[in-house]
Amino acid sequence: MSYDLQTLRGDIAGGLAATFTSLAPVATFGAVSGLGVASGFYGAVAVGLFVGLFERARPQMAHSSSVLAVAVAAVVATHADSPAKALTVVMLAGAMQMLMGALRLGSYVTYTPYSVIAGYMSGIGIMLVTSMALVFFGAPIKVAKPLTSFEALPGALADLNAGALVVGASALALALLWPRRLRRVAPAPMAAIVIGTLISVIWFADVPTIGELPKGLPALHAPVLSLDLLADSLLPALTIALLSTVRGLLWLVAVDARTRTQCDPDRALIANGAGNIAAGLIGGLPGNLKFSTTMVSIRTGASTRLAALVRATLLLAIVLGLAGPLQYLPHAALAAVLGALGWNMIDWRFLARIRRVQREHLLVMAATLALTIFVDIVTAVAVGLIVAGMVGARQLERLQLDSVISVPLLDQVFLREDAPEASAGAHDGAISPYSARAGMVKLRGSFTVASSSKLIRTIGDDIVGHQLVVLDFSETDYIDDSAALVIEQLIDAAAAEGVHCLVMKLDGAPAATLESLNALRRIPAEHKLASLDEARDVARQLLG
Repeated sequence: MSYDLQTLRGDIAGGLAATFTSLAPVATFGAVSGLGVASGFYGAVAVGLFVGLFERARPQMAHSSSVLAVAVAAVVATHADSPAKALTVVMLAGAMQMLMGALRLGSYVTYTPYSVIAGYMSGIGIMLVTSMALVFFGAPIKVAKPLTSFEALPGALADLNAGALVVGASALALALLWPRRLRRVAPAPMAAIVIGTLISVIWFADVPTIGELPKGLPALHAPVLSLDLLADSLLPALTIALLSTVRGLLWLVAVDARTRTQCDPDRALIANGAGNIAAGLIGGLPGNLKFSTTMVSIRTGASTRLAALVRATLLLAIVLGLAGPLQYLPHAALAAVLGALGWNMIDWRFLARIRRVQREHLLVMAATLALTIFVDIVTAVAVGLIVAGMVGARQLERLQLDSVISVPLLDQVFLREDAPEASAGAHDGAISPYSARAGMVKLRGSFTVASSSKLIRTIGDDIVGHQLVVLDFSETDYIDDSAALVIEQLIDAAAAEGVHCLVMKLDGAPAATLESLNALRRIPAEHKLASLDEARDVARQLLG
């Protein structure tokens, strides 16, 4: 594509639009994280540059989110004695993302169950609503658990700041009721903060504000490299990495669908990780691709990655050049924006269908929600993923076991010779015409660790109930190591009972897995057969 003056105008216009769209969010997320408003801008500059400039097909915008801000706030509270330690966790999260991208795990991370996402998103939404309600009464802006907020409510009411209540209520009304036709001129969050700030400056000078911001370029923060800190930081860093990755890649897919382009998720993940490392180095918040900001930029005319560079440059200029005016932003106005965002984060659609949700999925969602509210988001995400994995494994177990067919083979059908004299010999009274000395176990589809524990109980009795069993792999697509070892145990149990085992139509990936683990060591080569006719011939010899 040739780059001309019209394309340049579109990129500049798109970068400007993305800048004004993200002003309110980055300031608000920086305030709630505990690192300061400037951290939101620094993070948007660092992550936005890497995510935007690494992508070649289209413009992409990135900055922090409420989920990441809350996660970082928990880390900052843990390391209140040293912001450098908290920023080290951010850098470690970025390194984990780059590693996941290098291992080409980007597409797999998006398989995070929706019940886990709905749980922690709703939990964070509830925390934002309850925490920001206190700020309306004059309390400092910070995220706390709902019980903590309720306990602090009487004290906040006793020290009520009427100006903060007016500013917060006005900003909240604007954030919720801002006319749709005016949103093209100014986004609702930005309008709420600007007008809330004007009300505070003109009429209520005693409303708490964010205070003085650092001036000049951001200072570099070297990572704290100690084994104790790294050991303690692995779980929170992994949580930040997963939250940034899942949200970013889900938005990546959404932008792909809207723009009809196809981006590499692993490349995007490496860029996101590098941006988060850079953000930690300059004291910024971690971030990820943002769907709304990206689409605003594209709809305004941006078509190349230059738009991301324009936006990053403008954000840096704003935080450096407007440090004086930004110090008058009232906490109550920022809290109004966060409260409205938190209300929208609660998954009302999922909750409205709670009676129709499967019990297992409801359990995962409820566990993640409760742990987010009462413990912390790190534990919530970790436990939610574990429980969701167990629930998914149980459902997969049912599907895999339903694919197993075990049937007896009547002697008069399976062992019958085509010659009339042989057929007559089968009914000479020595053997009942209804006996079934042979059986067949047909393993269809895939078999993994999910079904391995019950596979023995499901078909074990059928195997030892015959004198000969044919294991049919003709419709087997995949066998993992756990299932392969279970098949070995079944063959061993059959040998211990004197039951002959024949293996039929085993090839491809299942054969490679079983052979690599030597799971068929008890099966002679002449008992590995290619057809049912061959199995019948061998069975006649073994059963006489």
